[in-house]
Amino acid sequence: MAKRKSEQDHISEAKRAVISAALPHVLFDGWSDTALQAAITDSGVQADLAKRAFPRGALDLALGYHNQGDADMREAMAALDLEAMRYSARVAKAISLRLDLADKEAVRRAMAFFALPQNAAEGSRALWHTADAIWESLGDTSRDYNWYTKRMTLSAVYSACVLFWLGDQSENGVETEAFIERRIANVMSFEKTKAKFRNSPLGKGFSATFGKILSGINAPESPDDLPGKIHKQE
Repeated sequence: MAKRKSEQDHISEAKRAVISAALPHVLFDGWSDTALQAAITDSGVQADLAKRAFPRGALDLALGYHNQGDADMREAMAALDLEAMRYSARVAKAISLRLDLADKEAVRRAMAFFALPQNAAEGSRALWHTADAIWESLGDTSRDYNWYTKRMTLSAVYSACVLFWLGDQSENGVETEAFIERRIANVMSFEKTKAKFRNSPLGKGFSATFGKILSGINAPESPDDLPGKIHKQE
């Protein structure tokens, strides 16, 4: 007997159908309610179901497209043999896959959309979501303050890569690939410097002084629980 679909299953299917139908309209109308309404009509999704899938209209449409790309990237990463790759290559591959799954014009329109003051906070959250998705696809298990430092660093790297990618006209994006590798090399160099500092007398003194404070910083319990909590030490 086939399992009956839940309400969330129906909403998820509606989201994917509308997002797919929206892309041609986004190229002309941007991430707007006009594009959303046209996509709902083209997809054949019922209006009431579309309303539940995109309660905030164009904002949820743009976020839905972004988060769908993150989910598709994680699925693609799960199919790879990461053990055969150097760690820096894994990070670079995740970023490359995420860009390959995106449409340049749709992303360009999204950047303009999230640059609007009323959408800026959600745009920042979306960027954080991507950094988190990449780290989780790499098997990151950190739950302390390192959870934050890793995602802040990767958010900066990914933002720079997106900007370069948008302007890259090289064949097969070879210049973007090279740019990603350079940025990852910079991060790895920074991580080595951090490790040396932690093992130095000054670093050990810093840890002894601020370690108790840092130990109270925990990763969010869910994607909606940003930026997490600091638990008071007794």
